[in-house]
Amino acid sequence: MTVARNYTFADGKTLTLGERTLVMGILNVTPDSFSDGGQFNTVDKALRHLEEMVADGADIIDVGAESSRPGFVTMPASEEIERLMPFLEAVLKNSPVPVSVDTFKAETAREAAKAGAHILNDIWGLQYEKEPGAMAKVAAECGLPVIVMHNQNGTEYSGDIIESMQAFFRESLRIGREAGMKDEQFIFDPGIGFGKTAEQNVEVLRRQEELLTVAGQEYPLLLANSRKSFIGKTLDLPVDERMEATGASCVIGIMKGASIVRVHDVKPIVRMCRMTDVILRSGENG
Repeated sequence: MTVARNYTFADGKTLTLGERTLVMGILNVTPDSFSDGGQFNTVDKALRHLEEMVADGADIIDVGAESSRPGFVTMPASEEIERLMPFLEAVLKNSPVPVSVDTFKAETAREAAKAGAHILNDIWGLQYEKEPGAMAKVAAECGLPVIVMHNQNGTEYSGDIIESMQAFFRESLRIGREAGMKDEQFIFDPGIGFGKTAEQNVEVLRRQEELLTVAGQEYPLLLANSRKSFIGKTLDLPVDERMEATGASCVIGIMKGASIVRVHDVKPIVRMCRMTDVILRSGENG
């Protein structure tokens, strides 16, 4: 955790990065998400889960209407918007904390921003090949923070994986800046589980601090490792038994500079984050 940032949104909500680890709670309103698909795909269920996550300590709620599980088939933006908006409108009306929208489609992001979303979460890091430059243009227009995730097709890297990820993030910066985005809008995400083998995911986590500075400047980093398949493959665990391993990798991620962790199991992970923060910051307070 190296970068201090303060965001104030149009509806008066605020978000501060750098004082403590923030926890982003996942609210999938999809029928087919890898971990919790179909559990919260009615508005009433989604709002109950929102209330539970906020009570458990979530600082941000991340709403997703399209699964990004391995092998998923992309839906048209119009279909994603139709599925997303009833949930997003209800969540925005009821959430006391900022709301992020998980989408890589510019049209969906634009509608989410118009509805009052506070953060955009792009799994293609402004580089979705079917819409070159479109997400960055929307981000520049709305001025919202954007989670820029590393991603690629396949798991082959010609050289060092961290160097390749750095090059990806530099390209995202170039695209965003050319569209008019400001540096304070960028929050990077190493993309655990995307374009990486289980072994590569572990290496990225081990070397995560090498991603805190991009093109000579420090940026906040979000870690999204919750229940991911690399945990299952490493420990031979089904998806519903990966909370402890998620927590362990969150703790390591915080020690290596993550400002935000994105998780399903909010209550236990919040406690792990708070204790980790206390230990890491105890020397600062004598």
